[in-house]
Amino acid sequence: MKAKQLFPLGLAAAAALFIALSSFYALNEGDNALIVRLGAPVGVEKTPGLKFKAPFVDNVIVNDARLLLLELPSEQVILGDQKRIVAQMYARFRIVDPLRFYQSLRNMAEARAQLAQVVSTAMRREFGQINLPALLSPRRLEVVQNVHADVSAKFAPLGVEVTEVRLHRADLPLETSQAIYDRMKSERQREAKELRAQGFEWAQQIQSRADRDRTVILSQAQRNAQITHGEGDAEASRLLADAQKGDPGFYQFYRSLQSYRSALADSGPVLLLTPDAEFLRALKSGPAEPRGKSEIGK
Repeated sequence: MKAKQLFPLGLAAAAALFIALSSFYALNEGDNALIVRLGAPVGVEKTPGLKFKAPFVDNVIVNDARLLLLELPSEQVILGDQKRIVAQMYARFRIVDPLRFYQSLRNMAEARAQLAQVVSTAMRREFGQINLPALLSPRRLEVVQNVHADVSAKFAPLGVEVTEVRLHRADLPLETSQAIYDRMKSERQREAKELRAQGFEWAQQIQSRADRDRTVILSQAQRNAQITHGEGDAEASRLLADAQKGDPGFYQFYRSLQSYRSALADSGPVLLLTPDAEFLRALKSGPAEPRGKSEIGK
């Protein structure tokens, strides 16, 4: 009997606990909540804490109110000069009006999809109006700001604040990069060939100039040597003539000694001569006395 009485009481207590738990929800810091009653929004909660809601009829949709990041995939974009680049952008946004956000976008997945599409469209439109050199100049900041302004204006009525839209990277397509690299390589090879040809030409000019200078220097040296040699021979002839005039006997004896030197140097270890040989006359008699001394002796 007691067990039959306790069962309804336990069931009632469990139902009361379930109803109590269904009547409260907790809102964390950095979140906001939209209360939807039977499909119709009835209120917004932005302050954190323990909140009350009607059980079974109220549905609480919690959204992250912090700054969120959306990274778009890389995609090819055609510029105003028909050049192609691979661009990637990113955006930062937050939900500032949960009611408008729910009425227009419903959930975060749909919001991200639409934001990515709008950013991509605005990027293609703005990039299609500039050339590649302008994209590599400070004008790029102005173009990105135009994309941000366009996206922000379109999402402001939807309860979303787009705080930032930036260009993450911009590269040339792989095939274009390879073509540019090949063109740069061929250009550098052409310049290298021109420099080598120019260097060879300069080397030939320097070599020919050095050969010409060498020939001129050698010819001048030979001419000076011949002049000096001739002057030396003339001076030697003059000295010998003066010596011959001053003392013919001694000059004759000196010439004989030079003949001995030449003959004996080229002969063998033994030279056989007769005692009365004319070749030995100067060696045996010595130099003749000067003419002046013989006359004085007399």
